[in-house]
Amino acid sequence: MQYNLEERSAKFGENVIDFAKTLKENTIIKPLISQPIRAATSIGANYMEANQASSKRDFKNKIHICRKESNETKHWLRMLAKAIPTKKEDCRKLWREAHELTLIFSKIALKCK
Repeated sequence: MQYNLEERSAKFGENVIDFAKTLKENTIIKPLISQPIRAATSIGANYMEANQASSKRDFKNKIHICRKESNETKHWLRMLAKAIPTKKEDCRKLWREAHELTLIFSKIALKCK
């Protein structure tokens, strides 16, 4: 089986977008929806940039951004789970994937040293 982190990170961003489409907006929820979309979709974009990096330093920097964005996504999913208790399980599933991505990018970052 071939492992494709580009595809996995892009799919994660798509899944967060699909999840956000299921949410009803109100004054509390509206800002909480845009934040995880920004962070989650940024993971794949930065990983694609890392794969086209002009130097090792550039690669390492982009991988660190991927790690930070996946970690940030976890925070926003937690906030959404609190704000919309009926969506807690959906948030939990996405949170687990964000956590796995954080661990993967952390491992890659460690190997860059």
